[in-house]
Amino acid sequence: MQGIENPVKKNGEEFIGRAPSSPEQSGRRSFLARAGGATGILVAGAMLNTRMASADGPTARAGSNVENPMNSGKGFWPNGARLAVSISLMFEGGGQPISGAGGPIPEPIDKGIPDLPTNAFFAYGYYEGIPRALNLFDKHKIKVSSFMIGKAIEQAPELAQEIVRRGHEAAAHGRIWSNSYNLPRDQEKRFIADCVETIHRITGQQPIGWNAYWMRSSVHILETLQELGFIYQIDEPSHDEPFIIPVKGKDFVTVPYTFHLNDISSFPFEQYNPMAYEQALKDEFDQLYEEGTSRRRLMLIGMHDRINGHANRIRVLDRFLTYATSKGDVWFARKDEIAKWVLAHRDSTPIIQRGPASVTGLPGSSA
Repeated sequence: MQGIENPVKKNGEEFIGRAPSSPEQSGRRSFLARAGGATGILVAGAMLNTRMASADGPTARAGSNVENPMNSGKGFWPNGARLAVSISLMFEGGGQPISGAGGPIPEPIDKGIPDLPTNAFFAYGYYEGIPRALNLFDKHKIKVSSFMIGKAIEQAPELAQEIVRRGHEAAAHGRIWSNSYNLPRDQEKRFIADCVETIHRITGQQPIGWNAYWMRSSVHILETLQELGFIYQIDEPSHDEPFIIPVKGKDFVTVPYTFHLNDISSFPFEQYNPMAYEQALKDEFDQLYEEGTSRRRLMLIGMHDRINGHANRIRVLDRFLTYATSKGDVWFARKDEIAKWVLAHRDSTPIIQRGPASVTGLPGSSA
């Protein structure tokens, strides 16, 4: 990695600087018993391994390529890891409107009429998709970040609790599956706070990460999130590494997200090619792994409960994870772990000073 870069000015508003840097549990389980509805999802047996990450934050855990994520190593990630890989699991089924939600049916339903097959499509996420994904993550001993909609986890609270029991992060994704950018600032803040309160009440975990509906928030979002106690957001697909934006004199982290490796945007059902998806995952991994010898690199994978949770897609992810975990110097991390690592290693993290979001068109200050 290079030392301090010359400041780069974009559109008269954005400056980028970089300080110098130096180069459990058991296997697959069946845990759901269904009683005909989301509220019939029951947890069977004790699932928590004592070495698993807790709801309060990251700890050392069995199966991790990095024994202690908070120990500094020689490379750009903990313990000298060459690349970090982070998966976002969207928990959205049950949070959608009963009529008018987007789905695989191209013809829209008449306004106000309950869209039965589309709602069933969303329900697949909590009946099948998330349980299958959790078993996959157990198999490969990795932890992920699950962005939860408040209304969705109210429909399936035991499943949300199971996600946290298995050591994954519970992050916030809104009160319902809907835009919030067009709300007045106080209402957008309440929209997010309601989600936070629901997640904490159901899972016991306090969310510190945010993802908006289709990544779209208002120009006030970073200040609002900071006021609510968040330390990071993911709604910016502009980098292949995390970075810091100072907000009101305090650091706020962006752990980037992805469109190009996101099942809902780049690999939906229409014209889906599993071989192309698998190759894209491997090519992304290989390129970033190669670049990871000289700079900090982060690979992001976005998956939705009702899309990548299908059996054939899990099989593709299984093959990719088998390939990726065969490398001994890759950190499979939750996004809260990444954000905390970044804040603890500010001297080797890009610091981006931005003007008002209403001027730059990018997340930053609101005035």
